Amino acid sequence: MAYRADDEYDYLFKVVLIGDSGVGKSNLLSRFTRDEFSLESKSTIGVEFATRSIRVEDKVIKAQIWDTAGQERYRAITSAYYRGAVGALVVYDITRHVTFENIERWLKELRDHTDTNIAIMLVGNKADLRHLRAVSIEDAKDFSERENTFFMETSALESTNVEDAFTEVLTQIYRVVSRKALEAGDDDSAALPKGQTVNVGSKDDVSAVKNNGCCSS
Repeated sequence: MAYRADDEYDYLFKVVLIGDSGVGKSNLLSRFTRDEFSLESKSTIGVEFATRSIRVEDKVIKAQIWDTAGQERYRAITSAYYRGAVGALVVYDITRHVTFENIERWLKELRDHTDTNIAIMLVGNKADLRHLRAVSIEDAKDFSERENTFFMETSALESTNVEDAFTEVLTQIYRVVSRKALEAGDDDSAALPKGQTVNVGSKDDVSAVKNNGCCSS
């Protein structure tokens, strides 16, 4: 639910969804932005994006969320769309271990194409299929700690933790941006030109926020 008219917001953050084909990226996007889920969803071809505004503290954050195809044959398209992203959800399917194994490659690609300050959430999707689990929560937590990312398991089908995963990434970006503005002595840190890429500072800034408590479930 947008808190104001769609064109009124204090910050605009670009967030990307990446991961193998079939892990549920498109359904995570549609669940968060439209509260919809489709069992008939087909593989994304190229790039799609949707927006949603949420309130973080007393500010309205507009998230522009990009969803790209996970198939190898579309990689030439996906490499360009990382530009300007300040947050990412890196998604795997908890029932398919190979999708978890490929997360390391996705993270490398993400970091090769974005600033080191990007806020990253590792997402284990399809948690409703727990009886088919192939990736343990412990393994995923260990991996996220090594890679200095947040971690959460979600179910787009059951709408479990989807809101929390996106909101956590947007909140962490906002907190770093706010802190940098305060350090710069800018009392009016809310209004940024619409569409401006937000620079959230150094990798250490984001790490400091993450170390205050990573959310997981």
